[in-house]
Amino acid sequence: MVKTLIFQCFHLIKIRKYSTELLKFVPKCSEVSEADVQLLRKFIDDSRKILVLTGAGISTESGIPDYRSEEVGLYARTNHKPIQYQEFLKYSHIRQRYWARNFVGWGIFSKRQPNAIHFSIRNLECDLGKVSAVVTQNVDNLHFKAGSQNVIELHGSAYRVICLKCKSIYNRHYIQEELKKTNLHMCEESTMVRPDGDVDIPQDAIQGFKPPVCPSCSGILKPDIIFFGDNVPKERVQEVRNTVTKSDSLLVLGTSLSVFSSYRIILQAVEEKKNICVVNIGRTRADDIIDLKISVRCGDIVPKVC
Repeated sequence: MVKTLIFQCFHLIKIRKYSTELLKFVPKCSEVSEADVQLLRKFIDDSRKILVLTGAGISTESGIPDYRSEEVGLYARTNHKPIQYQEFLKYSHIRQRYWARNFVGWGIFSKRQPNAIHFSIRNLECDLGKVSAVVTQNVDNLHFKAGSQNVIELHGSAYRVICLKCKSIYNRHYIQEELKKTNLHMCEESTMVRPDGDVDIPQDAIQGFKPPVCPSCSGILKPDIIFFGDNVPKERVQEVRNTVTKSDSLLVLGTSLSVFSSYRIILQAVEEKKNICVVNIGRTRADDIIDLKISVRCGDIVPKVC
């Protein structure tokens, strides 16, 4: 009996320690109030079809940092600069550097799991039939892992790799196995995690790294994500626009809307007089043009409503 109680206590301590570790990238925020819960519940109850727009602020609760949060965001903690699209295209050493760091970071990044927010959105879509589509700025695949069906990945997915020459698509896990074969000297273990799967590694390790090439045509391989300086494909933009028009409400979760690709969704919804609710810690680009803003942690409120 005593041994059982000791084991249970030890297990609870491990769970609490793990949860604290995952939440270390969540910025400080106010506690959710019952009034906040009722506001969000009424918004959802009054909506027939909701377009859910998500950002890095929901993945921080799965242990993946965002870029811009005060104190805990990637920009606040490091001098890290995301890969630029044109640099990736032009320079082989930039591609070598990117793939070497991504190879090492892939293990911990790909093991991240959906949290209560992702599952709540899935319930709202699949069980309640309230969601027209989930538009996510995240490339971490967590909505699909949670079971959501109609997901538009605005900035692509780190789980797909595309050949820039023949346009063949490959599974990122397959590319990882191929990289292991050609880079036997590389250690693929890391405790670091970033929004794009990138990590810091020594320069000498980068210099000896062999980037992947397309198995079909030997062309340049690139993760199927929108790098900084690149544009969201026009057909994807149009798909989002059509979904906004077909929806009567827009629920924004965990994004400051700093990038225009997401902010223009708000502008369209305002122009079409849709109901809009934003749940986010801190200010967003849309605060002055929307009627309902709830400044709390998404994980504290969304599961209570969905």
